[in-house]
Amino acid sequence: MSTPDPTSTPTPASTPASAPLKVVAVSGSLHAPSKTTALVNEILATLAGHIDIESSVIELSVIGPDFTGALVRDDLPESIETVLQSIESADLLVVASPVYRASVTGLFKHLFDFVGQYALIGKPVLLAATGGSDRHALIIEHQLRPLFGFFQALTLPLGVYASDADFTDYRVSNPALQERIELALTRGRLFIRRFEPVSPHAGGW
Repeated sequence: MSTPDPTSTPTPASTPASAPLKVVAVSGSLHAPSKTTALVNEILATLAGHIDIESSVIELSVIGPDFTGALVRDDLPESIETVLQSIESADLLVVASPVYRASVTGLFKHLFDFVGQYALIGKPVLLAATGGSDRHALIIEHQLRPLFGFFQALTLPLGVYASDADFTDYRVSNPALQERIELALTRGRLFIRRFEPVSPHAGGW
């Protein structure tokens, strides 16, 4: 009798092997261009190099004015309800915020205040953040992980933090950051449902 490979991740029988992974990313930056959005895009590009994905990026700098005045979900316009439904139905979430006054941005928290309390149970979430220096890196553990712990989401073991020095002209330019992204995805791959390699030769996967 053969011994199962503990590193392998079977694709659920109900999931077509050809179906792309639906990845929804949220950038909590209030500005454009944005290092936070650049980090999100780099994470998505790295993931796309390993598996077939269907991705979308939600930028709060774009949609923020549409929901800042809402107090309950019923007050939201249809466009924001569609955004919330895409977050709740994603196979994988990538969430990122710049450090703002020792926390995530208010709009980032306000958006997730509208997400259904039980809509993210068991959903894999990759946590990411940006800040002026490495001194703010613990925002991932002190702010983001508790928030998604409340939702009973499955936060991936490693988050990705980037400082200003990791970017040039709003593009990721530090190879060490690219390695951290790769490591975070590799360590989290066993937690991502519907994992399916694009190629058997995908390095490290």
